[in-house]
Amino acid sequence: MTSSSLELRVECDAGHRSEETPRRFFLGERVIEVAHVQDRWLDPKHRYFKVQGDDGHVYILRYDVGSDRWELSFFDRSTKPGGDQ
Repeated sequence: MTSSSLELRVECDAGHRSEETPRRFFLGERVIEVAHVQDRWLDPKHRYFKVQGDDGHVYILRYDVGSDRWELSFFDRSTKPGGDQ
């Protein structure tokens, strides 16, 4: 079985803290602006951000402190504002 994954790149607000807030992210060629940060939490090795994208979908982005790498941990294709699905 072959597995494929999209490259994830995250742009954050400039700041001095390791849990800087994501403002936009790229899934392959697709750009998703963060419309709203719904929640954030941390553990000793990771920083998590539950965000709503400008596409109306919900994502959980996980930042791995040790490897300095972002991962997409969760995706929910929620109903978009205006009733589109």
